[in-house]
Amino acid sequence: MSYKCRSFLAAYLESYINLRRKLGCQFRQQANTLHEFDRYLCKHESVAKLTQDLAVDFATYRPELSSKHCANRYNFVRNFSRYLAAFEPETPPLSPKVLCPQNTQPPAHIYTESELALLLQSTMKLTPQHPMRGLTFRTIIGLAASTGLRNVEVVNLDKADVDLGSGVLLVRGTKFHKERIVPVHPTTLVELTSYARLRDVSFPEPQTPAFFLNMRGCRIQTHTIQCTFWRLTQIAGLRDESGKGPRFHDLRHTFAVKRMARWYREGVDVQGLLPLLATYMGHVHYSNTAYYITAVPELMELATQRYQTAQNTSGDVEASK
Repeated sequence: MSYKCRSFLAAYLESYINLRRKLGCQFRQQANTLHEFDRYLCKHESVAKLTQDLAVDFATYRPELSSKHCANRYNFVRNFSRYLAAFEPETPPLSPKVLCPQNTQPPAHIYTESELALLLQSTMKLTPQHPMRGLTFRTIIGLAASTGLRNVEVVNLDKADVDLGSGVLLVRGTKFHKERIVPVHPTTLVELTSYARLRDVSFPEPQTPAFFLNMRGCRIQTHTIQCTFWRLTQIAGLRDESGKGPRFHDLRHTFAVKRMARWYREGVDVQGLLPLLATYMGHVHYSNTAYYITAVPELMELATQRYQTAQNTSGDVEASK
């Protein structure tokens, strides 16, 4: 028999778990942890509000758990708190830095339109004496932002993989060793065509069939993209003095989030389209794509609004029977 939540957060816990499952997530470990959190709240009847201290106490009260396990438990509650805040605005934001293992990936940075504009402008300041280098990285960043390609997928593109006539890419050397077809937006195709024309003038006899070339006419390496991107975020003012700042891979996160946000605002069936987005991005399981909905507050709010509207509509239909 399935567990029924009984704490003061029971209704919200149940609806959150149902929402995540409707989004295509198996959500087994997370649901089990949240059910344990519900039992924990029942044992502490004096508690009437979700707080930072409460989440930490729950995550760490079992001494046999590893630090990584405690961090996972805390993050499951933290993710739930974002959902709760949509209904209970007084819910305080829980810090992502608490109980964070050293090997935990930093949260995704979702670029604003102004940040992307600054980043693209910074490429022209990269090596003024060699404008082709700046153009190369401007095109790479624009391509990644508009398609969500991984950096390794960008550098693996050969000229033969980029059909400038139809605006379709053949993406090879992917994370999961599967090829896929990626259509690009017409504006992206214009930029790719312009870059290819200038590239062929600058490097009439390249040493490689690669689409993107470095200043020696060779294929660009992934570490070069990472190092150069680090410099570009400095120029754009997106990296602080400590060296912390957004990553190239965050362009992929940004693409996914903006696409889903647009679908929500257009009122389309986001859950029905997630498998298509997952295929486009090269995700093996579309639940990996659905992760963005609860990882980003904007999408969490949009998903919650959609879910709440559906629940209200269902209730109105039942009441009219």
